[in-house]
Amino acid sequence: MADTPRSVCVFCGSRMGTRPAYEQAAQATGTMLAERGWRLVYGAGDVGLMGTVARAAQQAGGKTFGVIPEHLFSREVGKRDLTQYIVTETMHERKKVMFMNSDAIVLLPGGAGSLDELFEVLTWRQIGLHAKPILVLNTDGYWSPLKTLIEQTITDGFADPTLAEFIDWADDVAQLQSLLVARLSA
Repeated sequence: MADTPRSVCVFCGSRMGTRPAYEQAAQATGTMLAERGWRLVYGAGDVGLMGTVARAAQQAGGKTFGVIPEHLFSREVGKRDLTQYIVTETMHERKKVMFMNSDAIVLLPGGAGSLDELFEVLTWRQIGLHAKPILVLNTDGYWSPLKTLIEQTITDGFADPTLAEFIDWADDVAQLQSLLVARLSA
């Protein structure tokens, strides 16, 4: 694994959220990725948790790959000082480019955009379009209702039980790192 640099896509909020733990988790995630020699792939914003994870990765000497659609450039303050920076026409194209340039997907706290990103790659996994690891960092239980909802879709017969197996849940960045190492080594 040390011979093969990996890229980890991080989906997260363009806002900071209300709890300091969210910012701390974003900083720790960016730092961890850089220290492991993994490239951060993300939405190229310089605001909220997106900006936090990117700045942390950069400060720790990591490589960064950002993808932003034209219409969000000013709203998300497109971060141009990345290792690689791509501007797309649409949100769908953004997600596709991020996904295609990643070996694993990580979800940090975020809003509707982060959920959209997660559910697109989760659906692609469910229908057999990829086998990339999908990991959720459940900082302070933020995503616990999402886990419950996914379990309910299975219980109520709207998804196969394998759906739950497509997501690994981590409570902290140390656990996230261990899961990523295991999944990227497999």
